[in-house]
Amino acid sequence: MYKLIRSMLFKLDPETAHHLTLQLVRLAGIVPPSRWFLQAMFNGPEKPVEAFGLKFKNPIGLAAGYDKDGEAVLGLAALGFGHLEIGTVTPRPQPGNPKPRLFRLVEDDGVINRMGFPGKGAEFVARQLQSVRRSIPAGDSRSVILGLNLGKNKDTPLENAVEDYLSLIKKFSALADYLAINVSSPNTVGLRKLQGREMLESLLGAIAKERAAHDTRCPILVKLAPDLSDEELEDAIGVILATGMDGVIATNTTLSREGLRSRSQAESGGLSGKPLTGLSNVVLSKVVKQVAGKVPVVGVGGISNPEDAKRKLDLGATLVQLYTGTPYAGPGLVKDILTGR
Repeated sequence: MYKLIRSMLFKLDPETAHHLTLQLVRLAGIVPPSRWFLQAMFNGPEKPVEAFGLKFKNPIGLAAGYDKDGEAVLGLAALGFGHLEIGTVTPRPQPGNPKPRLFRLVEDDGVINRMGFPGKGAEFVARQLQSVRRSIPAGDSRSVILGLNLGKNKDTPLENAVEDYLSLIKKFSALADYLAINVSSPNTVGLRKLQGREMLESLLGAIAKERAAHDTRCPILVKLAPDLSDEELEDAIGVILATGMDGVIATNTTLSREGLRSRSQAESGGLSGKPLTGLSNVVLSKVVKQVAGKVPVVGVGGISNPEDAKRKLDLGATLVQLYTGTPYAGPGLVKDILTGR
């Protein structure tokens, strides 16, 4: 059935197809019978995992980028994920980069995107999360962990980026189960410079002071790029640990185009999907070694089947996240991973 649906979706422009499927999932989540149907179809066995003080019903999550504004949380939760990462959210609404900005690499089971954090802004997302918390029955509000991926606005100068991140932390610490600091997207000019030791120390140091001043207990993770050199990666991990952050997400999309066959490989932006698997796993292995058990690591990048997920867990990831693999494999991927199909 999904092969037929996919063939029809893949005839559409990628961003149009994404918007259509997101809205269908949103509508299915709003209506209880359709939400229960999705749960019956796609929920796998529970495999509880504890990380950064939270209990996840399973280790499989949805990566940031799919539901940027938190509009389809109830429907996505019904697909069996143990956690959902909403965003990337910026303080103010912004349109993102000019279209076209999303490209399928069908021959490679990959995607290139240069979205540039399009979204409706922090106020809208806060209202969405407040609504979700009211909609979920009492006692069940943490059945799916909700993370929030945070980024700066495009027009915020790099030297003022800390102000954007601090404003988002203040707004969402009480609404999200965890927060992820995105300093690794390749689609906002200059953003990846924040991964350098000096700028990362300044940013995470300010975040640590904010947490201490307001006794903010919401876990904070940092998402890193797969394109860092060994020295840059070691510096970044050192700063993350020294400033008391709670976890690392490895990795974001890559600028590499090695081994691609698709004609769209010349497009600029971040590459995700199957072509990212090997590089992401190499970086994940290095991160796990460098954190040495001090904080959990979330493995993301190139998961398209149960074996890919198992490999990341075997490499030491506590949790894994899917995104590009789901349009290719279908909504049953979470259940397939949990049942080992």
